[in-house]
Amino acid sequence: MTALLPTELAWYATGRFYGTTDGELADYGYFLHLPFDGVPLFDGTPSEKTAHFTFAARPFKAAQIDNGVLTLGLDPVGEFSLYLQRRPAATFDKPASFMEGERIATFRRTSLAVGTTVAVTVGATPAPVFATNVFSARLVASVPFDFAGVRHDLAHHIGRGITQFGTAAATPVTPPPPGYEVVLPFTGSAIALG
Repeated sequence: MTALLPTELAWYATGRFYGTTDGELADYGYFLHLPFDGVPLFDGTPSEKTAHFTFAARPFKAAQIDNGVLTLGLDPVGEFSLYLQRRPAATFDKPASFMEGERIATFRRTSLAVGTTVAVTVGATPAPVFATNVFSARLVASVPFDFAGVRHDLAHHIGRGITQFGTAAATPVTPPPPGYEVVLPFTGSAIALG
């Protein structure tokens, strides 16, 4: 298994941002691609419920700046982890389910992450359309694991970390699960830092 070169595609991910009534945010989801040759990412038709590889962020609070029809979310430095679910069981109705299984890696964002929500003015009211973000994260922990008959280690494949580019919908998923005020779906693609 070869290591990725710097700026090669490391993963595609999809998930949801969850916001609580007290202003905490976190994101949870699963991977559509990882740099593991020949490894099944799903146990059946691709979805969160069949995903072998999931992720979960440590909750955080973000600041906000408005600039016309742009709203900038300023996410502090924080961590997220990747999990191997040998028996997939994640569901967007229970965000904590994405943390089940074996923790195989933890990443820490290297700096503030800025997310930008774009709105259009309809009448006199700005209506959010979509949001984007980009951040870099260093790999701070990686645990070798055996899966599909091969030994894997994200530290070997990805190196020091990733830079991820994300796009989120501005239309919330309804209804949100108990304890959450807003849920927004997103997708992200990451390149290896090497």
